[in-house]
Amino acid sequence: MYDYLIVGAGLTGAIFAHEAHKRGKSVLVIDKRTHIAGNVYTEDIAGIQVHMYGPHIFHTNNKCVWDYMNQFTSFNRFTNTPVANYHGEIHSLPFNMFTFNKMWGVITPKEAHAKIEEQKHKSGITEARNLEEQAISLVGKDVYECLIKGYTEKQWSRPCKELPAFIIKRLPVRFTYDNNYFNALYQGIPINGYTAMIAKILEGVNVRLNVDFLRDRSELEGLARRIVFTGQIDSWFDYELGVLEYRTLRFETETLFDTNNYQGCAVMNYTDRETPFTRCIEHKHFYPELETASTVITHEYPSEWKAGDEPYYPVNNERNTALYESYKELAREKCPNVIFAGRLGEYKYYDMDVAVMRVLEIVSENFGEA
Repeated sequence: MYDYLIVGAGLTGAIFAHEAHKRGKSVLVIDKRTHIAGNVYTEDIAGIQVHMYGPHIFHTNNKCVWDYMNQFTSFNRFTNTPVANYHGEIHSLPFNMFTFNKMWGVITPKEAHAKIEEQKHKSGITEARNLEEQAISLVGKDVYECLIKGYTEKQWSRPCKELPAFIIKRLPVRFTYDNNYFNALYQGIPINGYTAMIAKILEGVNVRLNVDFLRDRSELEGLARRIVFTGQIDSWFDYELGVLEYRTLRFETETLFDTNNYQGCAVMNYTDRETPFTRCIEHKHFYPELETASTVITHEYPSEWKAGDEPYYPVNNERNTALYESYKELAREKCPNVIFAGRLGEYKYYDMDVAVMRVLEIVSENFGEA
């Protein structure tokens, strides 16, 4: 009998396991995949740490979180400066004065603000009611049409007018000549990859892979006094109240042996509607210090989620938010010994630093200060 059965060997499950083990608790971590590290899993291909489930850049302004993660890894100096490709024209991301200069020829922030206000006024927007109106309010109609509309509609498979305004609010807009996407005080990528980092976090913890909790539930539930479940909260209840919606992703990864520099940057977003993928990732550029003879690229294709797919992005609209709250209440009533945690357990999109802060909060609630 373990003190804790932790379902999921990703970032959330690993940190909880580490903290419980540190406090003398007996812990078993299981994962249905054949590897640890969840969606931050990296694999060595041709001497390059390849992000197998999409790019992950650790960034935070929280020194406590940064210091905490540095117990387990050393980070490199990577700064995220993606670019946008619109029908072969390259634009700067995040939206900044380089973007506005190329779009309109403006030079000063005052000129850029004036152009955005002009286009917002021409569009008749007084209060943003959806993503399209919010985007035009933030960056003007030209930038929206070229660099947001096509990408977003591919990502969510819905017209921008039908998407909530808050989705676009995560996108940084700066009236400076600064291409640093996150503008975080601390950022980088583990030098030896995320998988090695998670392995260090899980050091000394019993881990079993290729174990499907929902398939073998009757056997596994009896192994521990408490369960930390980082899977989909609705799956725990066999979807009895309904199915929470997600967007999923498909990745096509290939090694190019005839070049060691395919696109000149780590992430290139394809913002036109016609290109079927949303972005191309060239993994070696996540490691500026790395020199290789070849390169590895990944094309990322978004699609609707269905049962059996990996859920990536929760669709936090009114219907799903209400449904999640119902499941949360059901969990409180029926599962006092289960902790639902992580992006799937709490149905939230978490940046990694926020995920770390959240699991440390859960640790504190259960054990005292982390």
